[in-house]
Amino acid sequence: MPSPLGSIGARRRKKRLHLGLSLFWRTFFLLVLLLIGCTVAWLQTFRALEYEPRAIQTAHQIASLVNLTRAALVYSDAITRVSLIKTLADQEGVRILPREPGDRFTPFTSGALDQRMTEELIARLGEGTTVASRVNDEPGLWVGFTIESDTYWLLVDPTRFSRLDRRTWMIWLATTMALSLAGAALITRLINRPLKQLSQATLQVREGEYEAHRLDERARTNEIRAVNVGFNRMADQLAKIEQDRAVMLAGISHDLRTPLARLRLETEMSVADEDARDHMAADIAQLDAIIDKFLDYARPDHVDFRPVLLRDVIDACTYAVQDHEDIKITVDVPGDLRVMADEVELQRVISNLVENARRYGKTPSTGVADITIQAQAHNDAVLIKVRDHGAGVAPAMLSQLSKPFFRGDVARTSAAGAGLGLSIVTKNIERMGGTFALTSTPGRGLAAHIRMPRAASIKPDAAVAAKDKPGPVAGAPGNGADRS
Repeated sequence: MPSPLGSIGARRRKKRLHLGLSLFWRTFFLLVLLLIGCTVAWLQTFRALEYEPRAIQTAHQIASLVNLTRAALVYSDAITRVSLIKTLADQEGVRILPREPGDRFTPFTSGALDQRMTEELIARLGEGTTVASRVNDEPGLWVGFTIESDTYWLLVDPTRFSRLDRRTWMIWLATTMALSLAGAALITRLINRPLKQLSQATLQVREGEYEAHRLDERARTNEIRAVNVGFNRMADQLAKIEQDRAVMLAGISHDLRTPLARLRLETEMSVADEDARDHMAADIAQLDAIIDKFLDYARPDHVDFRPVLLRDVIDACTYAVQDHEDIKITVDVPGDLRVMADEVELQRVISNLVENARRYGKTPSTGVADITIQAQAHNDAVLIKVRDHGAGVAPAMLSQLSKPFFRGDVARTSAAGAGLGLSIVTKNIERMGGTFALTSTPGRGLAAHIRMPRAASIKPDAAVAAKDKPGPVAGAPGNGADRS
């Protein structure tokens, strides 16, 4: 029966990948998509609204410059015209050149803005106007016009009518996107922080830490404040219920054990029949063990985590009963294997599993409970298996065995427990951050699998000393357990 917990780490990683993004990132990406859509729409609207006025304004300025230049040239004599052309070139950056029939030019239609400006210039200056971006391989803003029967080129410095280039748009877009991402992250964090705090507090309450994580009851948002107040009140009520339960069970234990002690004393003194006296004493001991079970099940969830040498814990659980004849235990645990756990709680777990196997896992042919305890390191965890070679249980019944007060045996005449053994095991392992599972093959026995966090290994000399301890021992722990 391979351990069902060996691949639990890979399954958890696969589950995390399958679940996808957290609420923070989902909200963040939704806000980013919204902001990107709004930014792109705004840029497209701005460009559409900006192109038409800019094209018309630029065309009006160039047309006015052409008209003024043409008028100045028309009403000036030859000598003054030369001085005017030189002055325009030096002071205004406007060059006037004669247009030759063999001039090569490239139309000024590289973009939507250029096309619109060309149309507006032709409309204002009349037919025959030519607008070019390059004449005779010389770049610039060239406007061809006529003065009487002569044709000229007017070269205007393009920087005077500069338009927003692609680089400017990219800078604007990058700046807008950076601000949008920062704003989306801040807004998402503010929105999800109360929910994250509530999730952490819920986890603490589930682990039994009712006072470790109190929520802020003075939050500014009314809904969040109401949720925090309600959660804190619920945690207080759960803590009070837990405390009352512990006090009640302690009181019941005290009230029951006093008459049980008197019954034991009266039985020893008043019953003459030795066989009847032994049976009555056994019944009283059974009642006392059941009381211990109830107290173990209601034990507060406080553990002391520290590195624990697993072999020492198992040897301590089996040493006290090594002379019993109805049980045989084989231990296959490395001497240097350590787990992060509470040593007392781990001993209680191993003891309950061994006692459970002793009661219900006897081999039918020999009447002896042949129990095997194995452990091995697996990545950052330790896998422990406690197996008997008894009759086993039906696979459909495995999910019920760890429930309180459930017994897997149909015949209850030999049942000597309260049905809490495996429930206590499950609760203690989960309390220590481990995982517990059961497997069974009818006719070949029941196996309990435990996955615990692994601790650092001990020094080699200590490991050698630990390996010198005997492996197979016989016996079972003193406190009872039930296959439940």
